[in-house]
Amino acid sequence: MTGTVAEHDERIAARIESTFAPLFALVDTWRRGVEEEFRSFAALGVAPAAATLDPFMDALARPALTVPAGLVTGAGFVATPGVLADAPWHLAWWLREIHGLDRGDRGSVRRLDTVDDPDSDQFRDYRQLEWWRVPERTGERHVTGPYVDYLCTDDYTVTVTAPVEQAGRMVGVVGIDVHVSRLERAILPILRDVTGTGTVVNASGRVVASSDSHRVTGTLLRGDEVRQALDALRADGAVGAVAGGTRAVPCGGTTLVLVLQD
Repeated sequence: MTGTVAEHDERIAARIESTFAPLFALVDTWRRGVEEEFRSFAALGVAPAAATLDPFMDALARPALTVPAGLVTGAGFVATPGVLADAPWHLAWWLREIHGLDRGDRGSVRRLDTVDDPDSDQFRDYRQLEWWRVPERTGERHVTGPYVDYLCTDDYTVTVTAPVEQAGRMVGVVGIDVHVSRLERAILPILRDVTGTGTVVNASGRVVASSDSHRVTGTLLRGDEVRQALDALRADGAVGAVAGGTRAVPCGGTTLVLVLQD
């Protein structure tokens, strides 16, 4: 791969990463804000409570959910079980109201109805989900998806979550959801500058967006060269990997990969 080609690939990958930069900044700001709330609880000697945290989180999330045609379609805070005095299990999440056909805004925000009783047949232990497990294990921000979000919207979604910590313990996560349809609208214009076919995949090789309309969101991008390039990228953490006519370039700190094929 020539220097010119490699540099062009890296510029495209950097532009894709820049699509996520405002989302990362938002989540990091919320994390700091919620951590400060927990420090305030500790300083006052009072137990953290959903009754206090929910209005605070609502005030953080709602502006992001009302930006016209914005990327953020869901946002909130999910508590570590047992942390909140008045809610043993608690998922405080708000959703942008979206039209069913064109996925456009309805102009309103609603609170997600949740089942917080572990004895209920409809209860789901969110600690088993990737957007919880990975930040809990790594202590770092994480991008999950695309996946069908049965918990919130039943749509293909990408979720960004970050751990909220207090006194060295994770007390929950803050996060945002982005419908893949909206993410595609932001990424596809970038992929039009690719020579050949450009596809953005997650760490598992599943399609997020592609300049090839036959590559459907959520499906696995197959092919020996694709697998070899992704494996090589994972193995040495290089800035790029090549296998035959396939090039794989990481999109910065997003965990997404740009796969380019001539």
